[in-house]
Amino acid sequence: MNELDVVGVRVEMPSNQPIVLLREVGGDRYLPIWIGPGEATAIAFAQQGMAPARPLTHDLFKDVLEALGQELTEVRITDLREGVFYAELVFAGGVEVSARPSDAIALALRTGTPIYGSDGVLDDAGIAIPDEQEDEVEKFREFLDQISPEDFGTNSQ
Repeated sequence: MNELDVVGVRVEMPSNQPIVLLREVGGDRYLPIWIGPGEATAIAFAQQGMAPARPLTHDLFKDVLEALGQELTEVRITDLREGVFYAELVFAGGVEVSARPSDAIALALRTGTPIYGSDGVLDDAGIAIPDEQEDEVEKFREFLDQISPEDFGTNSQ
């Protein structure tokens, strides 16, 4: 397993499909995962430290974990089959629960939980960006600084 950081979310053109972009910590691979608009909003809210007037599902799940005294210890992006990514939530005590990567990432950002990607997923879907192309990544980061969750066109309540 390789630790991943969330670079951010953006809308891929011309399909108008949101993606979350993860970066391998200590490596040069990036992992783009296509996600739904609701999850894109949830991830963007968490990254920007925004608290909606009403808790989103991921906020509620975090609150329930805290109320039950449970700890999410890591999120793993474990597999890619037929174009679909799979993830697991790993809790203290070793309990593992299958999850969509987008939901797992949104929850990890809210709880400060590390995210890991399997070697197989990074080998299959990771995109190596050499240092000389880092300026393109910087442009993407600048774009992320200017985008807001409302740009994804969802009404979260």
